[in-house]
Amino acid sequence: VQLQASGGGLVQPGGSLRLSCAASKFTLDYYAIGWFRQAPGKEREGVSCISSYDGIAYYADSVKGRFTMSRDNAKNTVYLQMNNLKPEDTAVYYCAMDPRTYRSPTGWTNPERWDYWGQGTQVTVSS
Repeated sequence: VQLQASGGGLVQPGGSLRLSCAASKFTLDYYAIGWFRQAPGKEREGVSCISSYDGIAYYADSVKGRFTMSRDNAKNTVYLQMNNLKPEDTAVYYCAMDPRTYRSPTGWTNPERWDYWGQGTQVTVSS
């Protein structure tokens, strides 16, 4: 299992970025894929996931209405479109995979339930 996150960068408040997470050595549409972030001095937190149970995208309250997660099965890649970015969105963003299929999304924000992680991509929101 390999996950490669990319697309981070420096953006001004109110701007947009699209993160990508390319999967290899497995077919991602069978599994839950999540996005997490970790700011300096803070714990890793769940941002969004697409559940293997119902295929629905779930979001943390802090990003609802601003972030959209999607999946391109043909490219074996998931995306996180981030709009109206705020300085508090600054963090290293990671994608992760839960290998347990048809698992309830309850508790998806807990990093301990995700077995495989990409290397992270830095997002900095600053003027």
